[in-house]
Amino acid sequence: MPDIATINGIDITTLASFGGVAFADGQTLDGQNVALITEAHTFISSQTASASATLDFTSGIDSTYDVYEFHFINMHPGTSSNFSFQVNAAGQTGFNEVITSSTYRAYHNEVDTSASLQYRTGSDQAQGTAYQTLAESVPTDADQSVSGILRLYAPSDTTYVKHFTGVVFGNFFGAASGTIYVGGYINTTSAIDEVSFKFASGNIDAGEVRMYGVATS
Repeated sequence: MPDIATINGIDITTLASFGGVAFADGQTLDGQNVALITEAHTFISSQTASASATLDFTSGIDSTYDVYEFHFINMHPGTSSNFSFQVNAAGQTGFNEVITSSTYRAYHNEVDTSASLQYRTGSDQAQGTAYQTLAESVPTDADQSVSGILRLYAPSDTTYVKHFTGVVFGNFFGAASGTIYVGGYINTTSAIDEVSFKFASGNIDAGEVRMYGVATS
């Protein structure tokens, strides 16, 4: 059977949607350069660090998508410290919204002398306004960094608090592999329209954060 070139006489490489569902860029249908039909990730913007105090997303978060994802890639600190995020509600400044969260971590060091799976009381918040920890004690070694995904659910909703989840992989506490899971809610019914990332001390020496909108199915 030959490759599909058209649907109802329309060249599929020019289609923007199928069955009312928008395509995302860069996907394929039977080898043709069209798009993933459902649950598409749409790239919105990115921030690249170069000895940056923070990476802030101050536009592009609105009611277009129900879920926004922030993919952070090879975040490397200038000073060994925690990698974290905070948000602003619409019309607010300071990145100090009220957060309640829980965090746990799986950990295993290179020399196989230490491993653990534990709840991290020092990385959670109970109605706190600090930046929420995503990764702990990221080292400054030239070859070490952390990567992961933060998901923000329905940030433009004005009825409910705003839920978030995060998972981070990388090097923690020197020569060790770690995975940190965090979840919680931002305790406001106001829309969230800005997100900030930083290390608890020092600059973000290098790394990139990409923001995507997740299409509804």
